Amino acid sequence: MTAAAPPAAHDVVIIGGGHNALVAAAYLARAGRSVVVLERLDHVGGAAVSERPWAGVDARLSRYSYLVSLLPRRVIDDLGLSVRLRRRRISSYTPDPGDPSRGILIDNGDAAATAASFLRTTGDASEAARFAAFGERLAPLAQALFPTVTEPLARRAEVRMRLGDDALWHDVIEAPLGGMLRRALRTDLARGIALTDGLIGTFATADDESLRQNRCFLYHVIGGGTGDWDVPIGGMGQVTAELERAARESGAELRTSAEVASLSPDGEVALVDGSRVHARVVLSGVGPAVLDGLLSAAGAAGAASTPPAGIGADAAPEGAQVKVNMLLRRLPRLRDGSVAPEAAFAGTFHINETLTQLDRAHAEAAAGGIPDPLPAEIYCHSLTDPSILGPALRAEGAQTLTLFGLQTPHRLMAGADRDAARAALLEAAQRSLDAVLAEPLADCLYEAPDGTPCIEARTTADLEESLGMVAGDIFHGPLAWPWAADDEPLETPAQRWGVGTAHDRVLLCGSGARRGGAVSGIGGHNAAMAALELLG
Repeated sequence: MTAAAPPAAHDVVIIGGGHNALVAAAYLARAGRSVVVLERLDHVGGAAVSERPWAGVDARLSRYSYLVSLLPRRVIDDLGLSVRLRRRRISSYTPDPGDPSRGILIDNGDAAATAASFLRTTGDASEAARFAAFGERLAPLAQALFPTVTEPLARRAEVRMRLGDDALWHDVIEAPLGGMLRRALRTDLARGIALTDGLIGTFATADDESLRQNRCFLYHVIGGGTGDWDVPIGGMGQVTAELERAARESGAELRTSAEVASLSPDGEVALVDGSRVHARVVLSGVGPAVLDGLLSAAGAAGAASTPPAGIGADAAPEGAQVKVNMLLRRLPRLRDGSVAPEAAFAGTFHINETLTQLDRAHAEAAAGGIPDPLPAEIYCHSLTDPSILGPALRAEGAQTLTLFGLQTPHRLMAGADRDAARAALLEAAQRSLDAVLAEPLADCLYEAPDGTPCIEARTTADLEESLGMVAGDIFHGPLAWPWAADDEPLETPAQRWGVGTAHDRVLLCGSGARRGGAVSGIGGHNAAMAALELLG
């Protein structure tokens, strides 16, 4: 009988090959560490990739993630990434749900036009100034907090002192977001525009006592130190391609079609194909719930991770979004004849997202129904970056649209016929959009060579099935504040960097890390820093 070969030894094994895993792999390999990434799929990148959804159509879409805000310049510079992010001049367009022939166009390059659109839509001559003041009031949050996300965790009291504005701290960190919105803004429409930043992938109301909407809001307004969300030139796949290049050129080994079956806390990883690898430190790019399953499969006792302060111990992952990807022959005409479609779709196009509508949609979904109308926001990547379309499509005037539907929790998919539920969500999204268009969306859809319209819905169930995100939760669980509690232990590298689990040498490097979520690379950077400290 031939003795079994000993498991391969590495300094670090990374489970999962999403963008955070690639960031961690690149940092660790550049530091001279032996690193192997194990990815279940036949490609790396996770949700941050570009794909061609329709056979025979030369359009590369980011089917899941789509904009970049939280990717620090430090990560781009440290890893030598050739990544271009383009700022959008148009911030948003929001038609009045009661009268879609008028809407608010927020043009960052023309304050007078912005003020005129506020007046025409709301009838309030001062709402534009209040909205601008609201944004200015939030600016210190970004300036104080964003520089800390790639440093060891600061304590709550230290961050509050750094901000230096107790009233702002109270309004964003200690009290439900709805109170601040109602004091700052007078119209339901403007309040809704602001609230949406707290509901991306998050199932909550403006006044939810859990403050989950506040935590989501905070991450959305601090990115890059400005809160701006930018378009990745070449699509999200270009970001992932650069991270993959940086990891490989640094010496990291990236294995695809390598599904992990179990993980022992001592660093032994068993794969489904029967092979094993061993490492001194293991980084988990999969969600904590998935990691728990891998540890349990190896007989490890105890949970992989414990929720940070302020997050309930029984909090489970649950996504709350539907994403609709479209390719159009041309942009549709609007009911609002004063705004060109090229302007309305260039920024974030808010549909049926007043504060009242958002809260009502939450109640409808909590009762088990798809919200009607479905709150949604749209943007057109190809207006800012035509390179994602082939030359023939560009010559024809084709455009992409991405619709992100809110208040659609995974519970709507649980126990349902998922194909039927997906079709119902797609129908709701189209109906919501059609309400503000001067022509049916269906008349503008591009057709693939086989005659099928180029439109698809990607639900929380699709995220769970294709990418292993439990309950389609893009954050791998409830978001946590990006700091440590004043009495929280910060004795180990994992604790200091916010990447700890119940096992000393198993670290979180994905969206489930303390400062994870979005296409940021922050979780990967921080896990790499903690691992380097552990390895000595």
